[in-house]
Amino acid sequence: MPLSDSFLQELKQKSDIEDIISSYVSLKKRGRTFVGLCPFHNEKTPSFTVYPETESYYCFGCGAGGDVINFVKRIENLDYLDAVKMLAQRAGMQMPDEGFDDSLAKKRRIILEINRETARYFHNCLISPEGKQGLNYLLGRGFTKKTINHFGLGYAPDSWDALIRHLKSKGYSLGDMLDAGVVGKGKKSYYDYFRNKVMTPIIDVRGNVIAFGGRVLDNSKPKYMNTSDTLVYKKTNVLFGLNYAKDSGSDALILCEGYMDVMAMHQAGITNAVGGCGTALTPEQVKLISRYAKEVILAYDADEAGQKALNKAIALFNQTDLKVRIPGLMGGKDPDEIIKTYGVEKFRAMLEGSANEIEYALVNLRNKYNLATTQGKIDFLNDSIKVLDEVTPIEQDLYISRLAEELGVEKQSIKSQLQDYHRRTFRTKQRRQYSKIVDDSIKTTRKMSYDASASIRKIKAQDRLIGLLMLYPDCAELCTDLDENILSEGFIRKVYHEIITKLNDNESIDLITFGQVLSDEEMGRLSGITALSSNSADPKKEFSDCVKTLNEEYKKSQLTNAENMSDDDFRNLFKQNT
Repeated sequence: MPLSDSFLQELKQKSDIEDIISSYVSLKKRGRTFVGLCPFHNEKTPSFTVYPETESYYCFGCGAGGDVINFVKRIENLDYLDAVKMLAQRAGMQMPDEGFDDSLAKKRRIILEINRETARYFHNCLISPEGKQGLNYLLGRGFTKKTINHFGLGYAPDSWDALIRHLKSKGYSLGDMLDAGVVGKGKKSYYDYFRNKVMTPIIDVRGNVIAFGGRVLDNSKPKYMNTSDTLVYKKTNVLFGLNYAKDSGSDALILCEGYMDVMAMHQAGITNAVGGCGTALTPEQVKLISRYAKEVILAYDADEAGQKALNKAIALFNQTDLKVRIPGLMGGKDPDEIIKTYGVEKFRAMLEGSANEIEYALVNLRNKYNLATTQGKIDFLNDSIKVLDEVTPIEQDLYISRLAEELGVEKQSIKSQLQDYHRRTFRTKQRRQYSKIVDDSIKTTRKMSYDASASIRKIKAQDRLIGLLMLYPDCAELCTDLDENILSEGFIRKVYHEIITKLNDNESIDLITFGQVLSDEEMGRLSGITALSSNSADPKKEFSDCVKTLNEEYKKSQLTNAENMSDDDFRNLFKQNT
């Protein structure tokens, strides 16, 4: 039996691809990626690329590619299962028993059903006399009934078993409730996990209720209580509000710390706000933001804890190509408080006036050194040079002018020092030209498809379609206009079918889960087209364009075939189509 989706996901989380590959290959950072000399063929110029965002690798020289399991399999000359065992042992994980029966897809569906029914129950409680205190709390926080309905907010009654009794009446077992995280188990009995709290359902980008966040109605501790990790929910991989923010039409996402801040922003018309789920920002959440935005605004609380979290967030985002901006929040207040105290227009002005990460770093350096002294100026300038080495020449010139005026130093002196520093350090090389990647993509697709006569236009479209589905699974809602049989036989159709099957089973669309059904060559191909699709500005529009193109190319091919048909065959075709 195949290994379960949950086991492979856990293995991936505990097997950082950059860390593992770097033990075999010397890697250097290049933008969002890492590059090095390919271990699978001889080369002098690095063409082997690691993509931390998708936990994958691809060599533009030989076409090798895949996930962390596939890499270990190839580098250590192991079969698939032995590579998994090696990584599991490294991660301290127990391998599933031999003959492991994966019934987790069914379990996932049941958990999602329970979550959906629980969300409906909590919301009905909120708008009933039983939930009056919860509703009054939310209204007192300034939330309108429209916002309450929009986010599906609810109230968990002050009862030990009200939810249990409700879910039992719907036919769900206590074991499934426990697996969903909505029920707890004591020494003698089961009990409702959430009690006397206002409830916020956490919804993924596909619209599934995957977890809940509960808040007390007073100042008691702990203030928040969240669903523990389940088969359908891992808090380090989720952003609250992304299901709405991804459709905001903005290239930027505003990241804040809590549910209340996110909902306050959305209510104020700032619909590109997202938040964490009760944890500090994680690399997985950073990768998720990178998929949906080109820029992130870090609207963290202005208190000491918020600023510490902000600095950690900046460090994580510095590993990506995302533009980072930081608004100057005032008075130690969080976004929700600022909107209520000063109004939404004042808050919008703060967002628009946000400093970029360079300006933020320079401000922090100013606060670090005493610029009234010569040594303070020297130390400040030396550290500023390190910051400026990471920006564009135009930005460098602008900041150098500012620093020269501020410190009373010749502009050319600062520029010379920056150039010296630049020569002593590694500079990232420019990315490979898109056209080369496309050309390689076309060659490989023709090789791995039975549709050798397919047009270049069709090949590009179906490659892009598969890549977009891998990175943006919510594009699948647009597949209704696509007939699977239009796709080229072989690799493309096989991968498409696998993706749709996984989506229907509520499984992860992740490269690591394909290693059991694809060959090494196919894994390399999938890794390549996934990497190629990571630069989408508007995934859904591009996906629709791909579907349109494929339909157009299919019609063209039908006309061409008709021209070559005999009269009898053509008449038969006409009869079939009428």
